[in-house]
Amino acid sequence: MAENGKSWADKTAEEKRDHRYASWLASPGTEFVSPEAKATYEAAVTRISDAYSLRQPDRVPVSMNMGWYPVNWAGYTSYEAMYDYSKAADAYLRFNRHFRADVMANPIFMTVPGKAYELLEYRLYDWPGHGTPEDAGFQYKDQEWMSIDEYDHLIEDPTDFFYSVYAPRIAGGYEGFRMLSTPFDLVEMPFGTLNMGPWGIPDVQASLEKLKAAADEVGAWAGGIFPAVGALQAEGFCQIWGGASKAPYDFIGDSLRGTRGMLMDLYRAPEKVLAACERLAPLMVRWTLRHATPDTIPGIFIPLHKGADGFMSVEQFQKFYWPSLRTVLMGLIEEGFTPFLYAEGRYASRLETIMDLPKGKTVWLFDQTDMERAKETIGQVACIQGNLPLSLAHAGTVDEVTAYVKNLIDVAGPGGGYVMDLGGVTDSAKQENIEAMINVTKEYGVY
Repeated sequence: MAENGKSWADKTAEEKRDHRYASWLASPGTEFVSPEAKATYEAAVTRISDAYSLRQPDRVPVSMNMGWYPVNWAGYTSYEAMYDYSKAADAYLRFNRHFRADVMANPIFMTVPGKAYELLEYRLYDWPGHGTPEDAGFQYKDQEWMSIDEYDHLIEDPTDFFYSVYAPRIAGGYEGFRMLSTPFDLVEMPFGTLNMGPWGIPDVQASLEKLKAAADEVGAWAGGIFPAVGALQAEGFCQIWGGASKAPYDFIGDSLRGTRGMLMDLYRAPEKVLAACERLAPLMVRWTLRHATPDTIPGIFIPLHKGADGFMSVEQFQKFYWPSLRTVLMGLIEEGFTPFLYAEGRYASRLETIMDLPKGKTVWLFDQTDMERAKETIGQVACIQGNLPLSLAHAGTVDEVTAYVKNLIDVAGPGGGYVMDLGGVTDSAKQENIEAMINVTKEYGVY
């Protein structure tokens, strides 16, 4: 893509960022339902962009860290939302229209197609009606999906490891992929048959049939969900995430080694952990870029799991977790993105370390971290978000929520660089408390 005589590859990080933010504001392709909806959308994007960039907006933006709450609020079970896409769309349309935060509560991240995962015999998670009750949510199966002896395969050839070993292990639909050969066979014509032949093996064909059926189901899901997202945007609701990535340490610890295995690896195979994190860091950036265009919304969601206080010492965080995560963040920033890091749990002992970032280029949503300290540290170089406790949203009174919201604005809001939000992902809460969080922020958070 050429613009002002420069190809996208030749643009600086700041030029790419400016383009992404301008495109986000312009929302090309969106036909707003009214001039008022367009103005609402532009005001929200401007407000959030200012906060992300450490500029003072007109008021504190308010977001909603939603899990299954929109579905439950609308009277559906999470099972219904994953298997009846019209109900999922209806829930999120009604929810957003009622609560009207600055940021859209987006159905794409929660109401994934359960039937597709059934067809693939997905084993990494349980989900509503498939291992958990129909009114519950996802449940990750924390176990060792990769053995400690397989680090070398992961490091030397991640793609081969994932297709020939990992994918068949976590999803029966990929079982036939164990029999496929390396794509390297294609580089010389006499060897090409070694690559092409295995695709005809019955087990491989069976996997392809399951993948086709799953793909069809994903198409049906997209046909039910994406129009609802488009409708909400046309009504003035904005999205903030254009993709996702992960910290390399979490990529290994969450879905490969499991919590217990990963913690033991810090002592049994520390050099393997470091080598794997370093190997995966550029791939975490490429993972995002594979799905991106120059007009992709700049926010990139990165959930942080095993780097929180209590999972490792400060010294281990600085050695095993932060360096490769910082490499990912800088790679995304170079492409004009704004990494959005969800720091689950507590990050009290990490705040000084994570300040080693360019100013105004990242967002940190904090769960249980003290926001006054966060404002004094990472808040000097990054936008901070969140911290309204789930316990308060679930069991508190409106007066208690009001007082907490006002205190958050007083502590974290001065000068900009703060977005009001829940600290954790909520599946249920008192309606009046969510309304209080939004309304008090809109009234009290004006600069």
